[in-house]
Amino acid sequence: MLPTLFLSHGSPMTALEDTPARRFLCTLGSVIPRPQAILVASAHWETMSPAVNTPARNTTIHDFFGFPRPLYELRYDAPTAPWLAQRTAALLQAAGLGCETDPSRGLDHGAWVPLLLAYPEADIPVMQLSLQTQLGPGHHLALGAALTPLREEGVLIIGSGSFTHDLSRFRGGRDFNAPEMPDVKVFSDWMNEKILAGDLAALANYRKLAPHARDEHPTDEHLLPLHVAIGAAGPAPKAKLLHSSVEYGLLRMDAYRFE
Repeated sequence: MLPTLFLSHGSPMTALEDTPARRFLCTLGSVIPRPQAILVASAHWETMSPAVNTPARNTTIHDFFGFPRPLYELRYDAPTAPWLAQRTAALLQAAGLGCETDPSRGLDHGAWVPLLLAYPEADIPVMQLSLQTQLGPGHHLALGAALTPLREEGVLIIGSGSFTHDLSRFRGGRDFNAPEMPDVKVFSDWMNEKILAGDLAALANYRKLAPHARDEHPTDEHLLPLHVAIGAAGPAPKAKLLHSSVEYGLLRMDAYRFE
């Protein structure tokens, strides 16, 4: 049975720049059993109800602007897995969550940036699952739980987001190596404690319980992939912190493995 992962994908420039998070992602493919296919719940695909992409071939979505030209020249032409899209939809429908399909959707940078580093050969089929930010963490724990059987079928479930994600404080510029802001550390320490304890109830209610939650996540979408990943690990998840670093003093790039 494969584990599930939560990855902080960071800036699109993670694909090009030498950072601690990039170096970690480059090792990921060698420490995780090779999957038959990968299903990514990315912070950068939001829909009103669950959806899975079903393109004939994956395209690389450059869903950002103002970056250097070499970033727009990157492609991640991983094959698709129609059987995985069908199976994902069937599991979500059986759980009463419903699932639509989108034949025009490719891979956004929440999916292709970490996969480009972990599996640069792009030879493992990849599909994407959308988030429903308006439905909150509890819904995404249930979404992940419905997909647990995929782990026995050779599918690596990845939630790709950001452990902290307050971009408003970037105004005026920040140094990449700036010291970690105190509120970022307090929030991250609380989250880490609840994740390692498998406290799903606290994680479902993190916006009320976690210190500085609304500062670190003004909106939910970059943390909800964590809920999908830990939900897919089963009712008593065992977590392992794989990586922790901070960029600009604000963005925690933590990554977890769940069994």
